[in-house]
Amino acid sequence: MAEGHRYVCGVCDHEVEAWSDGNPYYIDESGLKQYAYHPNHELLDKCIGNDSPHLCLSCGHDFMVDSQAPISECPACNSDEIIDTYDLEGKQCPFCKKGLFKSDPNFQAIS
Repeated sequence: MAEGHRYVCGVCDHEVEAWSDGNPYYIDESGLKQYAYHPNHELLDKCIGNDSPHLCLSCGHDFMVDSQAPISECPACNSDEIIDTYDLEGKQCPFCKKGLFKSDPNFQAIS
């Protein structure tokens, strides 16, 4: 089961939606990455990695980090201030540089 959150900046109201399970994937017969999501357990059992949405807290660039080839710097600005979007609670907003992200209590999503 996956849980979704919406994080909202307390100053500029920028929103980011994030899911606890990221984007699990397997490699098909052609060597291509294929994504599998809950509740398709047959495909999930084939998964070998996960592409997780990340956000750069320096420049605001959003990008994926592959668990099989992890990176520790933003591909746009080379900052090491990157975070999985599911962990944005209490982090400074990179868009206004003033507010903090807080989970939206009116947004509840479960898959």
